[in-house]
Amino acid sequence: MTPQLKTRLNITPRLIQGNLKSLSQEVRYFIESNAKLCQPARIHICDGSEEENKNILDIMVEQGMIKKLKKYENCWLALTDPRDVARIESKTVIITQEQRDTIPIPKTGTSQLGHWMSEEDFEKAFSVRFPGCMKGRTMYVIPFSMGPIGSPLCKIGIELTDSPYVVASMRIMTRMGTAILEALGNGEFVKCLHSVGCPLPLKKPLVNNWPCNPDLTLIAQIPDRREIISFGSGYGGNSLLGKKCFALRIASRIAKEEGWLAEHMLILGITNPEGEKKYFTAAFPSACGKTNLAMMNPALPGWKIECVGDDIAWMKFDEQGNLRAINPENGFFGVAPGTSVKTNPNAIKTIHKNTIFTNVAETNDGGIYWEGIDEPLAPGVTLTSWKNKKWTPGNGETCAHPNSRFCTPASQCPIIDPAWESPEGVPIEGIIFGGRRPAGVPLVYEALSWQHGVFIGAAMRSEATAAAEHKGKIIMHDPFAMRPFFGYNFGKYLAHWLSMAHRPAAKLPKIFHVNWFRKDKQGKFLWPGYGENSRVLEWMFNRIRGEAGAELTAIGYIPADTALNLKGLEGIDMTELFEISKEFWEKEVTEIKKYFEEQVNADLPYEIEREVLALEQRIKQL
Repeated sequence: MTPQLKTRLNITPRLIQGNLKSLSQEVRYFIESNAKLCQPARIHICDGSEEENKNILDIMVEQGMIKKLKKYENCWLALTDPRDVARIESKTVIITQEQRDTIPIPKTGTSQLGHWMSEEDFEKAFSVRFPGCMKGRTMYVIPFSMGPIGSPLCKIGIELTDSPYVVASMRIMTRMGTAILEALGNGEFVKCLHSVGCPLPLKKPLVNNWPCNPDLTLIAQIPDRREIISFGSGYGGNSLLGKKCFALRIASRIAKEEGWLAEHMLILGITNPEGEKKYFTAAFPSACGKTNLAMMNPALPGWKIECVGDDIAWMKFDEQGNLRAINPENGFFGVAPGTSVKTNPNAIKTIHKNTIFTNVAETNDGGIYWEGIDEPLAPGVTLTSWKNKKWTPGNGETCAHPNSRFCTPASQCPIIDPAWESPEGVPIEGIIFGGRRPAGVPLVYEALSWQHGVFIGAAMRSEATAAAEHKGKIIMHDPFAMRPFFGYNFGKYLAHWLSMAHRPAAKLPKIFHVNWFRKDKQGKFLWPGYGENSRVLEWMFNRIRGEAGAELTAIGYIPADTALNLKGLEGIDMTELFEISKEFWEKEVTEIKKYFEEQVNADLPYEIEREVLALEQRIKQL
């Protein structure tokens, strides 16, 4: 349990909804002990109903936290305190007895593969933050399921929070309410405690009516106790604890113990013109077109893509050896800027009802706006920026925050896969890794083996983006697109992936790497991307069927001369798009080797070491 501190309960919180007596002993203890510690004025056990949701939204409107967007049906806009706009990696920690359980001990400097905090330091940090932190506020009890209720892959959590924004968002992002408590019974659950850290009466006025406490923000995961404890931030990934905290950091640790995989991956189904269907998962760092790929309208006639999930995949081999995947989420928490009818028409169709927008711009007729929306403003329409100020294009800053979001129900997606809530999951036949690489990396290549594929995931690099607090464009290592989300030591994580090859009867998916973002010497993209990416998926699909031609290169298999279907596409320089330069790859291997040696150090599995050496040898022979 969370550290128990002696606090005097001045007032017993009033139970305004739900029945504590109907809960299991463990759930009840979790609520009561934290109520004693945090001292809320009221306790509200969420039932997930439409009526409750309406009341929560009304409360937020009254508090000035959100406003209704009159242009759309049941859509809302939240503008946060500008100091609370993104995940904060430096304040996101994992607590284990030994540092090496959380991160490999780097050769020099600090680890880039996570932040460890000792149990002692956490106890101190906790005792400074949580006593009395919910005074005057309502503690909401959110029972939620990650994954379809009753799925052999689903896991249950209970989040205690003093933020109505979290309640409304968790209702979209997870299956939430009374049905979860019934499914849980006396079972195990992940304990999630969240506070914005602003007890009432306030010591200083709020910015944008958005409660947060940036000076004391801390997001802690305690895998041994299946606990998540978050303080000071009301923003998405820091406060919707079912998301990255549970679905990746805690779940990856549970997955290691139980023999499955919890990954930062989209899941899509692709059907060829003959009606044959295959499912893929794909891992991309943020701003690499992950949601766009998950919801793509294929440019190839007769092909169909359907979306199972755009962000997280939980995968487990079934008794027949098929790798089955579920999307543990119930909604999309997508980055708004860059989303348009051109880049992602299906996302645009999804978000026009029952959606909470955060930190986007607002039009004076009650609509939404952001950079890259590709819709000219109608005459007379003006904009208010995410900072709640009148905005014009000459302002010198963006109208929407680069990490502004839409939180929208997955069921509204026009191309949601019919099996997206299938309890047993969908069978995965291909795994795609990718990154934003302006130079050197071909459009697509296929791994030589499972071990080589795991190495490709481990060696992923991409231009850094706005989703976290990093600034500027630098090529960063982002292994498996999981760098900020590993729940345990990355070296052990690699060993876990490698161990999948030794599962009896496992049908291992093929592994691919893609790069939609290669540029020519003039800085222009060599590949049109978006719907045209279906041509690359077609090649992968046919590779899995054993049909498409491939050429063996130093880095893996690339499409043979005519294997990539370019029909109807003009001006594609295939030579430049697939060029494998010895000079570039020598530098790349040096960088990867250095990263593994410095960051993973003694925990690097020998199979990965072997893959590095083998690649190095193949590059020498170019």
